[in-house]
Amino acid sequence: MNAKPDVRLPAVSVIMPVLNEERHLRGAVEAILAQEYDGEMEVVIALGPSTDRTDEIAAELVREDPRVHTVPNPTGRTPAALNAAIKASRHPVVVRVDGHGMLSPNYIATAVRLLEETGAQNVGGIMHAEGENDWEHAVAAAMTSKIGVGNAVFHTGGQAGPAETVYLGVFRREALEQQGGYNEEFIRAQDWELNFRIREAGGLIWFSPELRVSYRPRPTVKALAKQYKDYGRWRHVVARYHEGSINLRYLAPPTAVCAIAAGLVVGAALTPWGFVVPGGYLAAIAAGSVPAGKGLPLKARLRIPVALATMHMSWGWGFLTSPKSLARKVIASRKPAVVTAD
Repeated sequence: MNAKPDVRLPAVSVIMPVLNEERHLRGAVEAILAQEYDGEMEVVIALGPSTDRTDEIAAELVREDPRVHTVPNPTGRTPAALNAAIKASRHPVVVRVDGHGMLSPNYIATAVRLLEETGAQNVGGIMHAEGENDWEHAVAAAMTSKIGVGNAVFHTGGQAGPAETVYLGVFRREALEQQGGYNEEFIRAQDWELNFRIREAGGLIWFSPELRVSYRPRPTVKALAKQYKDYGRWRHVVARYHEGSINLRYLAPPTAVCAIAAGLVVGAALTPWGFVVPGGYLAAIAAGSVPAGKGLPLKARLRIPVALATMHMSWGWGFLTSPKSLARKVIASRKPAVVTAD
């Protein structure tokens, strides 16, 4: 920790929503505190109602370093946690980090430089998925392949430039305050929705492969399926709430679900030719898993098609079954919570 922060650099507030993060919380916070950044910094952890040792670990971190603070988030919802942490923080640059995300050592310094160089309201980089066992390695490979997530540069990498959205994000505080923070009705997809509003107001969202956050994938098929079902469900809500925010990449999974379901019905009831579509899909993900799994152990490579199918089918099913009532709730809350610092 620097005794005398460099006042020529903007002070930074790192905000972190956490819920049941005992496995990764200490490592995530220690990666923040070890940043190669000479400006002033604080970390605000918004604590949801965890049922594991998350609160205990957070209390230890507060005792160990005066830069770490906590605020309560009784709802357990991510956007509410983010708004609570923003309100409790005080610096002009706001860095969002999750409790299972590990910042690269120069992440904050690079992000602050990019904010200055580009004039962007929010900058972000690559969600670098890394596993700790065969299943997580498989999910990480699926999440960083184009067959898994299409052309989303924050998953697969790409050239620096303007973007629709970025992973997590490093914001100018005035942009967050101008937009009223995160819309707390968006249980998922709140980042995409906020970035859409920033862009609609004329702000620039900037992607750079220089920024990298290590991400720990969901540990089971069931957890991955729920994650991607929620992604699809809430991405449809964004599409209903913000006209013109959808594109072909987001329509691919629900189209695949419908085509495979139709093929199975036709194949079972009418003609074996109906099985061509689901058979072709299985062949495609099996072939796509080969380059995605390069360098991984055999057990991990064999799990990649399962991870890909889980992601695609769950996202598509969530999109197709997203109830219109969710959009009505969101539209009823068009004025997000004000999150100016006290």
